Amino acid sequence: MNAPALVDAHHHLWDLSHRPQPWLDDPDVASIRRTFTAEDLRSTATHPIAGRRLHGTVVVQCIAEVAETEDLLALAEQKPLIQAVVGWADLTSPAIGDVLDNLIAGPGGGYLRSLRHLVQGETDPNWLQLPDVERGLRAARDRGLRYDVLVRDHQLDQAIRLAERLPDLPQVLDHAGKPDIARQDLADWERRMRLLAGHPHVVCKVSGLITEADHSHWTTADIRPAWDVLVSAFGPDRLMFGSDWPVANLAGGWNRWATTVDELLTGWSDSDVHALLAGTATAFYGLPPVAGEGDTHAPAI
Repeated sequence: MNAPALVDAHHHLWDLSHRPQPWLDDPDVASIRRTFTAEDLRSTATHPIAGRRLHGTVVVQCIAEVAETEDLLALAEQKPLIQAVVGWADLTSPAIGDVLDNLIAGPGGGYLRSLRHLVQGETDPNWLQLPDVERGLRAARDRGLRYDVLVRDHQLDQAIRLAERLPDLPQVLDHAGKPDIARQDLADWERRMRLLAGHPHVVCKVSGLITEADHSHWTTADIRPAWDVLVSAFGPDRLMFGSDWPVANLAGGWNRWATTVDELLTGWSDSDVHALLAGTATAFYGLPPVAGEGDTHAPAI
């Protein structure tokens, strides 16, 4: 058997000379206001987790433009490291079906596995329940796509309702719903996460936690309470590792997060390690099989 593999189920790429990223104009993210390529990720992500080294990745959209998704799909066709794309399309558009069909039929369209919208930036507390949004999500479901849910902790009720209303749409919660790790204000987040975890077609990314902590002073002990809730609520078979690189650079970077996950996995069985580091992402996103121990029961299409 080949060496067990590691899948990074959540990272970003952008080329500022080709496509602007207006959100990078925020002074708080000035340190990552430059181009990041797949080669940069490959050369950066060097620390193994449980003896596993980076094998494949899922690249995720940043901006609400179909053109960016087209860029990422074309890049996936060129870069073996990238095994799937989470793209964007206007779910509220009456033409959503045609847009998705064109993306799937275009260059690299076979790598499109999921859609995402930055619901965290929407002020409507029922955005995910808008009739036009639900119509768009059904169009994605009908084309075999999944949905990446991006909400903050106070918006998790939307994610719960989405899980209730669309039980046949496989869903993954990005960044664990962004718990307030910096203040360790986790009670309401934990309650909502356990309700969400009650829906078996929903899985969760263990990603983005370090950027919800104190960027300069966080420790593994700060991350552990949220980590323990996720493991208890979802179980390893419904959790997947993600780096959120290069955003993770704001709080230590890919290798520091990998070192932390490696520490948090101490004492885990080989099959549980495989689920979190490769198996759940492989099953959910329909990635090429990877070597490892055990199996996962995460929702697959």
